[in-house]
Amino acid sequence: MLRIIHQLTEAKTELQRICNRIHDDQMVHKEATVREVLHAVKRQGDQALIQYTADFDRITLIPEQLRVSGAELDAAYQQVSKPLLDAIHLACQNIEAFHRQRLPKSWVTFESDGVVLGKRYTPVDRAGIYVPGGRAAYPSTVLMNAIPARVAGVSKIVMVTPPGPGLGVNPAVLVAAQVAGISEIYRVGGAQAIAALAYGTETIPSVDVITGPGNIYVTLAKQLVFGRVGIDSLAGPSEVLVIADRHADPTHVAADLLAQAEHDPMAAAILITPSAPLAEAVALEVERQLTDHPRQTLTEKAIANYGLAIVVDGLEQACELCNQFAPEHLQLEMVDPWDWLQHIRHAGAIFLGYSTPEAIGDYLAGPNHTLPTSGAARYASPLATETFMKHSSLIQYSPGALQAVSGAISALTQAEGLPSHGESVRLRTEAEEPIQNLDSNNDSNLV
Repeated sequence: MLRIIHQLTEAKTELQRICNRIHDDQMVHKEATVREVLHAVKRQGDQALIQYTADFDRITLIPEQLRVSGAELDAAYQQVSKPLLDAIHLACQNIEAFHRQRLPKSWVTFESDGVVLGKRYTPVDRAGIYVPGGRAAYPSTVLMNAIPARVAGVSKIVMVTPPGPGLGVNPAVLVAAQVAGISEIYRVGGAQAIAALAYGTETIPSVDVITGPGNIYVTLAKQLVFGRVGIDSLAGPSEVLVIADRHADPTHVAADLLAQAEHDPMAAAILITPSAPLAEAVALEVERQLTDHPRQTLTEKAIANYGLAIVVDGLEQACELCNQFAPEHLQLEMVDPWDWLQHIRHAGAIFLGYSTPEAIGDYLAGPNHTLPTSGAARYASPLATETFMKHSSLIQYSPGALQAVSGAISALTQAEGLPSHGESVRLRTEAEEPIQNLDSNNDSNLV
C-alpha cells in the first residue's frame, strides 16, 4: 500500500531517507569486491573476464566468444518484429534530432589590441557503453547512449552487455546497437566489464569515456575508474516525483508511479499533492493496478519501501519539497504546468501536463533518459553530446597586448614566487625587435 503523509516534517525526513537509500547501506561493504575485480581484470585481462562471468553469471566463455559475431548481429534482425524495428528507427530519429540541437560549437572572439580568445570542442577518441541485462532488455538505453556519442563525432564506440542463457544477447538490443551505429559488441557485464573498458584486455579495447547505467557493482566500478577514464554519472535506482493538482486523474498518476517502481525493488515513486482525496484515490488505484502485475513482487517491494504520497498545503510547498529531493524524473500533472516551471530548480527531466507520462521520455521523445539520480540533479545534467566531448581553451596575444599586461603578470609571479613565469614575459616585452604574430583572421573555421 502506498503510504500517505500529511506532516511536512515527516515528509522532509522521508524524502531525505529515500534520497540516501543507496549511499548509506550498500556502497561501503561492496567496494572491496569491486576493487578486487578491477585489479584482477587489469592484471589478467580476458582470463579474469571469463572467470568472473563464470562465477557471477554462471556462464562459461572462451576468449573467442567475448565479441558478438557478425552472424549474430545479422540474425538479430530476423528475431525482431517490424513494429519494434519501426519503433527503434523512430526513437533513433527523434533522439538524434534532439541531440544535434545541443551539439557544442567552437568559437573565438577578437578583442582589442590583438587578443584572441576562444574554445575548441573536440570529441573523445573512444567511448564505451554499458547496457544492463538481467530483469529486462534495454534497447532504449543503447540508443540513448550511442546516438549522442555518434553525434558528438566519436570515431570508435564499443558496447558491453551481460550474456544471457546460451551466451545470447537480446536481439532488440543488438538491432538497436546496429541502428545506432555500433558493430563492436562484447558479452560481458558487471564490474568486470567496466574494468575491461577502463584498462583494456587482449580482446576489448580501452576507451576514454564510459557511460550507461547498471547495478551497484557497475556504479561502484565506474566511480573507482573515474580519473583514468571519464564517466557520465553514478546512476542510482530510478525515481519519479509527481506533483499533481486536484484535477489529475488518479488512474494515470498511479500508473506513472508504478512505471518507476517496476524497474527495481529500490526504485522510488513519490506523489506530492495539495489534494487529500487525490492521494487517497491514487493509493487505492496503485493497489488495484498491482493485482496480477507481471512484476508484482519487486514492484510491491519498491512501493512499500520507497513509495509515498505527500499531502501539502499548496503547490508552492510541493515545489519546495521537489527542490529538496531533486528528482531524476519530475511530472507536473496540473492545469498550468508552465506557470509552475519557474518554481522548479532541480530535476533531471521535467514532464509537463496531463498527457506527458515519463515513459515518453524513456523511449523516444528525444531528450536523454540517462539522468542524475539520488539528489544529483542539484548539480548534474542529463547525458548529452557534451558527455563525449571536451574543449580546449584558445589564447593568442599580440606583442602590444602582452606588453600592456606585463606589469600585472610580473606582480603576480613575484607574489607566487615563480620567477621563470615572469621571465618568460619580460624576455618578450623587453626585446628590441619582438617577433610579430601572424595576422589575425576572423574565420571561425580556424577552431
